[in-house]
Amino acid sequence: MAVEDRNMPHGLRLLIEDYPYANDGLLLWSALESFMKEYVAAYYPSAAAVQADGELMSWYAEVLTAGHADHRNAPWWPAMDTPADLANILTTLIWLASAQHAALNFGQYPIGAYIPCRPPLLRRLLPEMGDPDYDYFLEDPHRYYLSAMPELTQATIFMTVIDTLSTHSADEEYLGERREGWTGDGRAMEVFKGFAAEVRRAEEEIERRNRDPAMRNRCGAGVLPYELMTPSSPPGITCRGVPNSCSI
Repeated sequence: MAVEDRNMPHGLRLLIEDYPYANDGLLLWSALESFMKEYVAAYYPSAAAVQADGELMSWYAEVLTAGHADHRNAPWWPAMDTPADLANILTTLIWLASAQHAALNFGQYPIGAYIPCRPPLLRRLLPEMGDPDYDYFLEDPHRYYLSAMPELTQATIFMTVIDTLSTHSADEEYLGERREGWTGDGRAMEVFKGFAAEVRRAEEEIERRNRDPAMRNRCGAGVLPYELMTPSSPPGITCRGVPNSCSI
């Protein structure tokens, strides 16, 4: 979906230009990556400093050997030798727990809660030639499909589950938001303030894109704005006009 291109803002050229997930995701990935590079540099100025941190090395070894024992010898594990290595690993972890999680999880209700669009089960199999229902199926496939839908109780339970998965709690913390006093290190606070400002700029850009009629995959009649990467959100379910979030 993308190729490396140093002439592009994030070093990548998207093969589909109007690709909301990738376009918005690159804004947040870039902010996270810059934040982690500066943060790590404040505490690990050299490769020697990284390698001398026994607790850090033990943590990463446990990730490989215990957390993923079945892939412990895989050749694709990233190295943990330099500040750049550590920053890249931390960026990936934070991305997975925030923006990536939001993209996969919080958009379920608007699409999946409408049972005919995404039924959790069908009460009838598609008939094969010779089955008693085969002629009925050919005569009116639409009606046959509706007759296979979950009954009311099953549908309600499924909608409730999807509602719970997609709901934002009132006490969520979002990217770029931290209560004062989480660290007494002035260096870390300054780096974090820069990150928070970058996240706010990303949110403003996402909102601008969602109003741009030239972006047909996120703006226009019958098209939901792409808000899964918006870094803040009120509590509750995401609907049209109510931002989603990438909370952590």
